[in-house]
Amino acid sequence: MVELKDIPTEQEFEQTLSHASDSTAIVLNFYATWAAPCTQMRTILSTLASSYSDSSSPLPVTFLNINAEELVDLSERYEVSAVPFLVILKGGQVVESISGSEASMVREAVERHAGKPGASTKATAAPGGATQLPPAQKVEQPPPQEASQTNGSAGKDLSAYAPSSEDPSTAPEMTSKELPESSAATSKEELHNRLSSLVSAAPVMLFMKGTPSVPQCGFSRQLVRILRERGVRYGFFNILADEEVRQGLKEFSDWPTFPQLYVDGELVGGLDIVKEEISNDEEFLKKYAVKPQQGGPGAADAPTQAPTASA
Repeated sequence: MVELKDIPTEQEFEQTLSHASDSTAIVLNFYATWAAPCTQMRTILSTLASSYSDSSSPLPVTFLNINAEELVDLSERYEVSAVPFLVILKGGQVVESISGSEASMVREAVERHAGKPGASTKATAAPGGATQLPPAQKVEQPPPQEASQTNGSAGKDLSAYAPSSEDPSTAPEMTSKELPESSAATSKEELHNRLSSLVSAAPVMLFMKGTPSVPQCGFSRQLVRILRERGVRYGFFNILADEEVRQGLKEFSDWPTFPQLYVDGELVGGLDIVKEEISNDEEFLKKYAVKPQQGGPGAADAPTQAPTASA
């Protein structure tokens, strides 16, 4: 049976592509390790791949797994702006792209270009011969951990426990003033005020992984490139340097991923939304651009830059 193959380098990708027949459909699965839907997509593609036989030559289909953040050049070549993102190639050309992890949509697209799997496959089949794929993933926040399930007391009922004279003395409770400043919990209101100030620190604010000169993910790198190409003066904040801001901003903006772009204190969105805004409106962000003699598109060192967490 056909298997989902991980592609660790661009060189291996090019070799795989060069050895493939023009009649073979090549399914590229761009993923990121932090995105839960990508785990669902991997399951979908592994199940779908196993439904095709590898005994025929040339193969009807090949499935490749590509880390979108590590192989940035491939992500940019195939215009990956969100994950999971599927690209289907045939004869070296893109024939279809899919964003999201809807199982039926993925199966239909693959079968359109690779044909339906044969009757002698090993994958579980539903009535009518269709490959049975897992349902769309539903992500829910886990319930709070019960006291009886905490470390060292799992399965024990401690409700009747009372300390005896033989038990060691309990350490005195520390006040917030005695706690190190870095470990003192910031109140929700204080964090909200801080985030409100940060998103308005510059007319255009980019919350990204890394810095403009050293981006730490492919999506942040692409967004920096877009802003520079358009000559936009912007401030930035490296969310990897401040976990409190990183987690707090997800709730503050109701946007779970990074990078995030704010304009005049209002959230625009991530890379895919920015690309969509630019394609729909040529004037988007134009009023925030600077003339070359005033600093040009090198916005990373603009005086409006917001301080990072270490400042």
